[in-house]
Amino acid sequence: MNHLVYVTKSNGVRELFEEGKLVESLRAAGASAESADEIVDKVEKEMKDGMPTSIIYARAFELLRSSNLHHAAARYSLRRALADLGPNGYPFEKFVAEIFKVWGFETATDMLLLGKCVEHEVDVVAWKDDRLEMVEAKFHNEFGLKSDLKVALYVKARFDDLSAHPYTFGGRERKLSKGWLITNTKFTSEAIKYAECNNLHLIGWNYPKSGSLHQLIDEFKLFPFTILSSVTGELRKRLFEQGVILCRDLVKYPGYLVDAGATDVQVAHVISEAKMMCKI
Repeated sequence: MNHLVYVTKSNGVRELFEEGKLVESLRAAGASAESADEIVDKVEKEMKDGMPTSIIYARAFELLRSSNLHHAAARYSLRRALADLGPNGYPFEKFVAEIFKVWGFETATDMLLLGKCVEHEVDVVAWKDDRLEMVEAKFHNEFGLKSDLKVALYVKARFDDLSAHPYTFGGRERKLSKGWLITNTKFTSEAIKYAECNNLHLIGWNYPKSGSLHQLIDEFKLFPFTILSSVTGELRKRLFEQGVILCRDLVKYPGYLVDAGATDVQVAHVISEAKMMCKI
């Protein structure tokens, strides 16, 4: 760009638009260098000072799709797809449980467990061998919201109370061996500093450097079905009601779509898009 333009982030903060960040995100999504440059050029011509980043994102996404780069567009929309696991956090809890399943754990969600002092609602409990791990799944439906020090403090306090005695899962008693705080957005630097000092394990959109949320999703193909442009409205709602979370679930069990009221044409379209997304 020949002049400086400020954009407005989702948390209301204004910052200079950086062309490189948009190019990087498009390339990470799978767009070629040439396609990414073309899209950025078009977006920049339409930009106005103070434009929300959400509008910039939406325009880039639209251009990706119109360029027949549907796979890249889906990857680019992954953060928004995670934010669509709402408005409550229950689908996100089930999504987090899927991470532990690919690690070889058995899981349970939305558990009420008695600690040393009081009862606690635990979003995800995961167990295997002699390990018992518990997770606070912190869901945000806005990108600008971060899990801060206050969140890390209360999660650590809860796990300390829960570590007092063993719990029976999978037919045997185990004591809490690890506590996790997992979010679909980011952590503040103070939350990370505290967690690292107190053996509280964190996973966020871009944390840690190795094993961040978006890396795990890509590695294990844990794409939520909310990333599919062919699944919207009432169909999405009914799939949530059935407990469906992942694209691969729809590929493996197309009956979910039939039970949700999808037509034969819709089923074929969704399955095709899901297979492309999951590289099945």
